[in-house]
Amino acid sequence: MKYLGKATRSICIFAVLASGLSGCKNSGPLDPKNPVSLTIWHYYNGSQQSAFDALVKEFNDTTGKEKGIYIEGFSQGSVSDLETAVRAAINGDVGADTMPDIFSSYADTAYEVEQSGALANLSEYLSEEELEQYVDSYIEEGCIASDGTLRIFPTAKSTEIMMLNKTDWEPFANETGASLDDLKTIEGIAVTAKAYYEWTDAQTPDVVGDGKAFYGRDAVANYFIIGMQQLGVEMFQVQNGKMTLNVPKEELRRLWENYYVPMVKGYFGAYGSFRSDDVKTGDLLAYTGSTTSAMYFPDQVEKDDNSYNIDYIVLEAPVFEGGERYAVQQGAGMVVSKSDEQHEYAAVEFLKWFTQADKNLQFGCVSGYLPVLKEAGSIEKLDQVIAEKQLEVAPKTYDCLATVFGEMENSSLYTNKSFSNGSAARKVLEYHLSDQAAQDWESVAKAVKEGQDLEEASAAFVSEEAFEEWYASFCDALNTAVGEQG
Repeated sequence: MKYLGKATRSICIFAVLASGLSGCKNSGPLDPKNPVSLTIWHYYNGSQQSAFDALVKEFNDTTGKEKGIYIEGFSQGSVSDLETAVRAAINGDVGADTMPDIFSSYADTAYEVEQSGALANLSEYLSEEELEQYVDSYIEEGCIASDGTLRIFPTAKSTEIMMLNKTDWEPFANETGASLDDLKTIEGIAVTAKAYYEWTDAQTPDVVGDGKAFYGRDAVANYFIIGMQQLGVEMFQVQNGKMTLNVPKEELRRLWENYYVPMVKGYFGAYGSFRSDDVKTGDLLAYTGSTTSAMYFPDQVEKDDNSYNIDYIVLEAPVFEGGERYAVQQGAGMVVSKSDEQHEYAAVEFLKWFTQADKNLQFGCVSGYLPVLKEAGSIEKLDQVIAEKQLEVAPKTYDCLATVFGEMENSSLYTNKSFSNGSAARKVLEYHLSDQAAQDWESVAKAVKEGQDLEEASAAFVSEEAFEEWYASFCDALNTAVGEQG
């Protein structure tokens, strides 16, 4: 994986040096007899929370005890619940909890909080040598302050992979000649999905139009941002705090044709909360989703009348034909609430400990998250940590991490820079097209059920006029969401 962002990392370092700071502010020795207590809010649940809690306990029993730092973590439930709790604390809402010392945050939310002046400048507690150890693009993502200094500490990241139901793929591939190589591109997946729909439809010749969807994807917003980047277009171009919106029709037409059209024709699908749910019910064979979703890929297909075990294949996320190999960089980091030097220093000490290669990979072996230090991003380092710590790693999670590490040199990670109203813009990308596709598929499916041919039933929805209407509506929605920039 090629990591972007050296220029911005250098800006982060320069911002520290130019301000006359050493880049390594120290509050003075902490007192182990009177430890500094810190609270962390996060959104980890289940096995992820257990793994995080275990590492917090290890820190408290070792480094924390030696230095005089005590950490207490609290799950706020979902990402949305966490963001709501943070905003309530900042606003001083009645009944809101006190602002935590550290909390998990995505860049868009952190940017909003930073605008209120509530985040600590982490650059003051990190030397140039320490910054150099982290993946460049992760540091770049965290430099959201107007002066270029660091506000988001990278702790655990993810990208996207493709998961496939190998058990049900094999009979289809054997009979039709479909190949895993066909799944390397967005266009190849669309062609394969059409073939799968027709193949499954033919299994019941007495029932017309009962073909099944092959593929779906989580996070449609990523499809837009990364898909456009692969085609040479940065949708949200941010310079000097001002965002310029880039929505060229030709490139968006390719995205529309390779998501909306297969959705409306029933070749793609989205039914449950996540696409792994749809694999479990047998409604899909494959999906593109976060590396953290690997642990949720089902071991069985469970239908109303029967269930059966399935095997899996982990593949690289597909790219557009002829496009550059960009992959999404995602995952929340940790931010530190602005308080006093002692608490801020103690918070950064914990975050540096948590992101050590062995600790970070230990967390990743359970969560599916990628480590953030350059030295940790290899299968060799992963195997070393597993052996040294005698970790039991779920095969799906291991294969997922191994797939990503194995393709390190083939792709570049990308995430757009933060900007005002970025969360609202992302919601447009996530729901505008996908909601319309789901609604229009219902109309097409109804017409097919009533006897129309699929091509006839979908013709009006996939016409040039339909695209033009969607494109105009999409651009209007995005412009409304981002508002006036600057």
